[in-house]
Amino acid sequence: MSVFQTYLQLGFYHIFNLQAYDHLVFLLALCAPYVLADWRRVVALVTSFTVGHSLTLALATLGVVNYSAALIEALIPITILLTCLANLAKAGRPEPRAARRLRPEPFVLALPNLLALVFGLIHGLGFSNYLRELLGRQSRPITELLAFNVGVELGQLLIVSIILVLGFVVLRIFNAARRDWLLVVSGAAAGIALILLLGQAS
Repeated sequence: MSVFQTYLQLGFYHIFNLQAYDHLVFLLALCAPYVLADWRRVVALVTSFTVGHSLTLALATLGVVNYSAALIEALIPITILLTCLANLAKAGRPEPRAARRLRPEPFVLALPNLLALVFGLIHGLGFSNYLRELLGRQSRPITELLAFNVGVELGQLLIVSIILVLGFVVLRIFNAARRDWLLVVSGAAAGIALILLLGQAS
């Protein structure tokens, strides 16, 4: 197996792994407001997150930026909490469908995308901890960095697809209200984030 394939698999299994449940919970909270028909918005959202975490993953792995690992571990659950709070605020202000149809849908500069980009910067530093442990003393691991990043992105896309399909099943087959789905998912994600945050503080 080539170096590229090896690190691609490592990146994929790092994100698509229960040990990375903090990142999984973040993706769950990030996608909770959307349904399968919103897949274009979700692609824009996840791409924004990818741009953010790719940037800081590269900078941290190459030694361009230094940071406190403890601070990043505390900030990751905060990103989950803030995402959940935004979801809960959205659930508390239901918007008529007619208004959504009439209003243009920004794909690039939408506020959720900008927040995902900022939060991606934080999560990328979290990814870099694991990658630097794998790389050891390599100073310019360009191939490994690229492959790992691609693997993480593939894992994210699979996770997001599962979340959207699960939401489709709950909303369409079990006839759950979209607002209830958003409240339950965001509430559960916020609870996990609080546990993580309290664990960091103890």
